[in-house]
Amino acid sequence: MKIGSRESKLAMRQTDMFMDALHKVSPDTECQVIGIKALGDIDLTSPLDKLNNVGAFVRELDEAMVKGEIDISVNSLKDIPIDMDPKLTLGAIMTRNSVQDVILPCSLDNLPEGSVVGTASVRRMALLKSVRPDIKTISLRGNIHTRLSKLDSGECDAIILAKAGLERMGIERPMFDLDMDVFVPAPAQGAIAVECRKDDKAMMELLSKVDDRDTRDAVTIERMIMRALGAGCSSPVGILAKKEGVGFRVKAVSFAFTEEPVRLDTVIPAEDYDRHILMISEYLQGKRKELIP
Repeated sequence: MKIGSRESKLAMRQTDMFMDALHKVSPDTECQVIGIKALGDIDLTSPLDKLNNVGAFVRELDEAMVKGEIDISVNSLKDIPIDMDPKLTLGAIMTRNSVQDVILPCSLDNLPEGSVVGTASVRRMALLKSVRPDIKTISLRGNIHTRLSKLDSGECDAIILAKAGLERMGIERPMFDLDMDVFVPAPAQGAIAVECRKDDKAMMELLSKVDDRDTRDAVTIERMIMRALGAGCSSPVGILAKKEGVGFRVKAVSFAFTEEPVRLDTVIPAEDYDRHILMISEYLQGKRKELIP
């Protein structure tokens, strides 16, 4: 099996996590990891919300897969565009890790007035401005270690990162969870996905052995809402779905369509939820005043 991965340390670590899970269910499967440079890793100056419109972190991997140069690719699901190449599919979505954002090196409440916070996410920028209008945000691109070094050098007073990435890299620093009722995570944050070709039935069967159904169901809802909104990976929208009873609790926030942010917290059924996703989309766009159960 030829596995494509971005060359960053985090991407390679996530690929190792996938191989560990695979070898537990298929110990005889031989794996070869092929590092591929992605546009998002090469271009560190363009705004991330512009780059992600073209699949900045997966495009080169997808092209290699379609050409047969690799069999699968391992990615953070939040970086995979909602509208994937029709020749490809999500063969596996692994058990989700921590979903929340964290701020370093101090809590948001203890961050001095007028501080500078680094992040490449327009969602995080919008959320910060909504709760701390005194704070200045700057675009901070690069891998985890690059961003941490910029924090250490004083380029900014604090940074916000996904907790899952720090945990996967084993980075132990003072970090503070941001309230997920306010800082609603990006859709599919904390989930690792494995793409493969749709016509590779044997690969799809193998990958299904490391697929986590609960995670897949939750992130599918999140991505379906994004599709209904017509929003992309880097839109100022946060969505989190979590299994609750016989349904899913959905929390969301959007800064994309209305002058003031729109928030919601609702429960939708686990089955036949298309109608509810449409209503959630309309509510977040300001087209609906109330959510009708």
